[in-house]
Amino acid sequence: MATRVRFESSSGPMLAGIVDEPVGEARGWGLFVHGLTLGKDCPAAARICKQLASDGIGMLRYDNLGLADSDGDWDAGSFSQKVADTVRAARFMAERGTAVDVLVGHSLGGAAALVAAAEAEARAVVTIGAPIEPAHAESQYDSLVDRVMEEGQAEWLVGGKALTLRRSFVEDMRRADLRESIRGLHRPLLVMHSPTDNTVGIANASEIFRTARHPRSFVALEGSDHLLTAPGQGRRAGRIISAWADQYLVD
Repeated sequence: MATRVRFESSSGPMLAGIVDEPVGEARGWGLFVHGLTLGKDCPAAARICKQLASDGIGMLRYDNLGLADSDGDWDAGSFSQKVADTVRAARFMAERGTAVDVLVGHSLGGAAALVAAAEAEARAVVTIGAPIEPAHAESQYDSLVDRVMEEGQAEWLVGGKALTLRRSFVEDMRRADLRESIRGLHRPLLVMHSPTDNTVGIANASEIFRTARHPRSFVALEGSDHLLTAPGQGRRAGRIISAWADQYLVD
């Protein structure tokens, strides 16, 4: 069963989400943070959250600013906004009586989860295909960067959507540094990454893992692509997260 929800973003516009309710008695609750231009209904988000819900862990997944069912403009956002909205989503969950035990982030959402974890008050953190540097996303729009920096903005066609890429967004991504947040995480961390990820190389996972302090774990998602679109890979990731997180869930 899924419950549609809306909550206020850190900058005001309303964000749209889905809570995949746990099957049977709830073992715990979690929050899923999607990648740069994806959304709550992308394969990784939907399949992982549904698997976790079937295992008794209720999950909130939501669309970031200006994407899919959420209000606002994507070009008004930034990496800093993504982090702030992750915290806001966690607070929304706490306000409804389902405080976040496990914070799961995919791709750039994994980077945001690492920074937001402390303020979001999550018990444990999972990253999937996350970059060690948010500026890594620049590889997706590198042909536009010079124009953006010179003119202030440029239209970016991605996934059938026309988005506006602004200089402030590029600069914010370049300023972000995860290493201090990872060193000061003070939470159990599970790093998941495919050895054949051609979008965010596995060297990123190695550096995140080396930078983190124990307790930390690493799982290689062999056979997966970056978006976890191969049959069964999203569900597999969900089952692994469910088993790993068991000891960190509400008693």
